[in-house]
Amino acid sequence: MSEIVPFPQLDIPETIAAGPGPGNTDARVLARYAGAGLADHMHADVLRGMVECKTMLRTVMGTDNVHTFGVAGTGGSGLDMLFSVGMPGDKVVMFVNGTFSGIDGLTVRMKAATAEELAANPLDPQTANVITIDVPHGQSVTAEIVEAALAEHKPKWAAMAHWETGSGRVNDIQGFSDACQKHGAMGLVDAVSSLGVGDFRIDDYPGVHGWASCPQKGICCLPLTYAPVSFSDQYIETLRATGTRTFCHHPILEARHWGVINGEDVEKGTYHRTHSAYAVSAFHEALRICLQQTIAQRAADYRFHEEALRAGVEALGCEVTSNMPSLVVLNLPGALAGREMELVQHCRAQNFGIWPTLSEPVQVRIGILNLLTETAIRDIVTRFGQAMRDLGADIDAEQVEAVLRQHYDRAIAAE
Repeated sequence: MSEIVPFPQLDIPETIAAGPGPGNTDARVLARYAGAGLADHMHADVLRGMVECKTMLRTVMGTDNVHTFGVAGTGGSGLDMLFSVGMPGDKVVMFVNGTFSGIDGLTVRMKAATAEELAANPLDPQTANVITIDVPHGQSVTAEIVEAALAEHKPKWAAMAHWETGSGRVNDIQGFSDACQKHGAMGLVDAVSSLGVGDFRIDDYPGVHGWASCPQKGICCLPLTYAPVSFSDQYIETLRATGTRTFCHHPILEARHWGVINGEDVEKGTYHRTHSAYAVSAFHEALRICLQQTIAQRAADYRFHEEALRAGVEALGCEVTSNMPSLVVLNLPGALAGREMELVQHCRAQNFGIWPTLSEPVQVRIGILNLLTETAIRDIVTRFGQAMRDLGADIDAEQVEAVLRQHYDRAIAAE
């Protein structure tokens, strides 16, 4: 006799993921995930797929780094691996201008803390060797800020988020790389929000020696597949010399499973973790889509549609404070000020997923990950406007429509 299951089958409705991430996974990726007809992670086709994934990923990231592969898990897994190189006693300068670069800073403090510092405050160690440069919410990390900090502190490592999703700000990656080179620091970059959205090659920034991203934003893959990472030879040699406290996210050990051993691609890797055939298939298809569309075209599409979204929400009376091409961060008009969380929850109840900022001041974040069509942008602006109207805002729908029509008509005329 079968037992009664205490809960019904979980059915999650279709939701528009119009936040900072996770994004909207492409139907082709979902089909490959569900369509993988095997579970043997050592099957020849799975191993071939892994070789092709790391090859495609090098093209997507724009690098010749052989230590370029995917970390099983979310963006947090990739960042944990990136910062694993920080050891107690290493001087690190962290640039923080939002929620997620702040989490990066906490990760580094935990890894670089001495045993005594960690024991004194295990969840938020105050480390003498990690210097945090706080940049106010809503502002970018500039070349001048990086130059001044590295000139003063002369660290071994410097770390920054390329795009800070918490406040929607793009930070100066060229200035960061240049300052790292000038002052002998090895740069570490959180590219969780920029990879697959921005048009850049990581090898163009020689001051940066480690990069980590995620699968669920610009790569538009399932959240629990692979977080892209890439490390320079100098990063790997430093790691060999110092070691690290992690096994699961050890850059050298994980690379071996992807067939990267002693700095070379080999025919077959060595065991480190059990990979999912389904995840490999999904990641493979997501990378194929990136290459088919080209990074340059994707970046242009994001810029174009973000401009439309920005114009639309400004026509609704909002003030946009961000400069990211995949996300707008905005202040509501005065009549709705202070009701940001209420508005966000109201939208979510309509299966329209937007987000508040996670730090003060509270703002609203609306993203367009894998929503790069006129239809999608119009739907987002319409839904957001209706939600504002439901809370009592006075909306000029004709003005909003005119702004969107002008943006997209201009594009048609230019073709």
